[in-house]
Amino acid sequence: MSRRVTILDIAKELNTTAATVSRALNDHPRISYEMKVRVQNCAEKLNFKINKIASSLRSGKSHLIGVMIPSAEINFFGSVVHGIESIANNEGYNVLIYQTNEMKDHEIQGIATFLSARVDGIVVSISKQTEDFTHFLEVKSKGIPIAFFDRHNDQLGIPSVVVDDFKGAYLATSHLIDQGYRHVAHVAGPDHVQIFHDRKMGYMQALKDHHRPIIYDWIVDGNVSIEAGRNGIKQLLKGAQKPDAVFAVEDFTALGAIKELKHQGVIIPTEFGVMGFANELFGEHITPSLSSIDQQTVNMGKEVCNLILEHIKNIKSPHILEVRNIKLEPIPVFRDSSNRKLA
Repeated sequence: MSRRVTILDIAKELNTTAATVSRALNDHPRISYEMKVRVQNCAEKLNFKINKIASSLRSGKSHLIGVMIPSAEINFFGSVVHGIESIANNEGYNVLIYQTNEMKDHEIQGIATFLSARVDGIVVSISKQTEDFTHFLEVKSKGIPIAFFDRHNDQLGIPSVVVDDFKGAYLATSHLIDQGYRHVAHVAGPDHVQIFHDRKMGYMQALKDHHRPIIYDWIVDGNVSIEAGRNGIKQLLKGAQKPDAVFAVEDFTALGAIKELKHQGVIIPTEFGVMGFANELFGEHITPSLSSIDQQTVNMGKEVCNLILEHIKNIKSPHILEVRNIKLEPIPVFRDSSNRKLA
């Protein structure tokens, strides 16, 4: 077995000191550009591998960003991660992914895992089970950069990147009304999750602005799932006064609504309109295709990565940074499930 190449081997090859080689590999400002090039070329020639653990201990940086997502099965989160990685990799950072499966205990364990890995910053989309945010405040108190995307909490003083959920829901509900649906219901998500609360508020404001009554029996609580969509429609169609459209809190809930409507023989969109939120990939491939609100997922990932990198680079002087909560514009995507006027 061949011996592992060390900094001493490079120093001997270049007739210089190990300290000079080490500084050149770490891009020290006092080492000339010419020497850095010579060291880099020699390192490649000798197939030298940097000990990243030792390097991170010396520099105090791991060049790792921890990204915590509720579910790897949902395309939305995969698209955001794609955006994060595109920026992180270009800046010399690697990304560690931790899936919470929508469970607070997993979220706490994920934070512990990231801290053990000595990540330079943490990016999180909060699980729908989480109502106590102490573990995030502890990260903040340790001086470790942390930022939220999508699911966030503005009361914690932690930066975030989200779509304007209120506006997106307002646009979705207004579209259904503009298409001639007179009685628009809402299958909601857990109200303690800020984005789902904001979407419900946007739905209600659209009804008010279009002079439609808010009928609370038509606001059905759900847990953000296909089953929640099916159960929501079952409940709505059992009432004496029935709606003729539904704005679902997200696309899987909307998919469940479509499945149940078709099961009950209700014709979409002629008799009943459906709007989702998130613009998941499956939306354009189901029948009828699903109208939704696009959240600019890749752009969201890029923005939150830029945000966390900004805090990582200024970790020694955090007082110069303001807590920024960035809102992206929602983009309506109208398809067959709501286009009654084209049906």
